Amino acid sequence: MSYISCIEEMKKKKFAPVYYFYGTETYMIEALKQALLSNGLEKEEKDTNFEVYDLEESSIQEVITDAETFPFFGERKIILATNASFLKAKPPKMEVGHRPEVLINYLENPAPYSILVLIAPFEKVDERKKVVKRLKKEANAVSCEPLKEWDLQKVITSIAKQHNVKVSEQVISYFINEIGTNMMIINSEMEKLALYVGEGNEIRLEDAQLLLSSQENSSSFKLMDAIMNNDLAKAIDITKDLEKMNEEPIALIALIASQFRTLMHVKILKQKGYTQQQMATQLKVHPYVAKLSIQRQAKFQLKELKQAIDLLTETDAQIKSGKMDKSLAFELLLYQLIAKRQHVS
Repeated sequence: MSYISCIEEMKKKKFAPVYYFYGTETYMIEALKQALLSNGLEKEEKDTNFEVYDLEESSIQEVITDAETFPFFGERKIILATNASFLKAKPPKMEVGHRPEVLINYLENPAPYSILVLIAPFEKVDERKKVVKRLKKEANAVSCEPLKEWDLQKVITSIAKQHNVKVSEQVISYFINEIGTNMMIINSEMEKLALYVGEGNEIRLEDAQLLLSSQENSSSFKLMDAIMNNDLAKAIDITKDLEKMNEEPIALIALIASQFRTLMHVKILKQKGYTQQQMATQLKVHPYVAKLSIQRQAKFQLKELKQAIDLLTETDAQIKSGKMDKSLAFELLLYQLIAKRQHVS
């Protein structure tokens, strides 16, 4: 089941006896937990019918015993079992001894008065393990992994709906470009914008442009755009704004260098016939970043990208060795990068 579908079901008070949340997207896991608690229990029940276990400190047997015990009051109890590291291929050494077969047996006949949530906030678990296979089959399994570009638009729309505001595709695209794909930050910024425009209203592009907080990755993208557009004045303006925010030239060099390296790798992989998704997997970047990089690499020759990386490395060394003032060195770097672009163009 998808993340959005699961939350919608919870809002309708339709619950599964067992949930399995897996992946590294913290925002999704927290949102699912909040949706379950808000809709699954009354306020007065949370003290008696809600338990949290850390599976690096408690065994799965203890959790199942609790799940099989009747709630004190009300019709149901909710049990969260976090850090299910025993599902990994190489779980950490723990004093706790887990017996996965106990969980497997429970999955076959879960208690009708309990909602058990197993959380594995890891990049990978061992899909070959019998217990993982059974969880995927018997539990309501929800992937909480970084979103694909096409899912990101749906989720941002859903977050806006949660804050009772409307957003257009133009604003969603601006969100992604400015903030990136961190769901926690997207939710925080959406909350701020919702307060600004008021419930029931639409967030306009000018509202987003006025209030969205600039992120590091966004800053490097903007600088890259200025460089690619041969716009030295804009590049220097962006740099001045970042300096006011206490961004160091050394950090900005690292960000731009990272962008150039990604473009170079994408260009090489594209020449080898890699797809966008394959590039994202190979380079360990979000698919949206891969898409932007594919678009941007077309404006550079491979030789030009290598020269830019060399120039960035040289400037970094000059600043760190004290041979040049850091602000002056960075402005000169921008001039040289753009001069090379104009020469190529």
